[in-house]
Amino acid sequence: MTPSPELRQRLRKLLNEQIPAGGSDSDTNFLDAELDEILAEAANIWSAAAVGWTMKAGLLKSRIERYSVGQESYDLTALKDELDHALTMAQKYSDMAKASMGSVILRFAPPEVL
Repeated sequence: MTPSPELRQRLRKLLNEQIPAGGSDSDTNFLDAELDEILAEAANIWSAAAVGWTMKAGLLKSRIERYSVGQESYDLTALKDELDHALTMAQKYSDMAKASMGSVILRFAPPEVL
């Protein structure tokens, strides 16, 4: 695909990577140039989103999941839950990419080769 500002913005929404108000692309997990690279290599927006979520899964790091201060205690999302979510999203968009490939008259399913 040919990257454009509109496609980049749509991919950011699919990846839940919005640029904060007053911020820049460096305040997110993906720079605009990285998103453009993903878009250029993808067949469609869904396959780009699948690649992005797979990359997000690889960026997750271990962190404290629960801590207490006095009588207050805080529970954060577990790393395993975040990883499962990212990989589930990657699979969802991968399935959408496969479903949208081909034309209405003639549809080819590329073989899955390792």
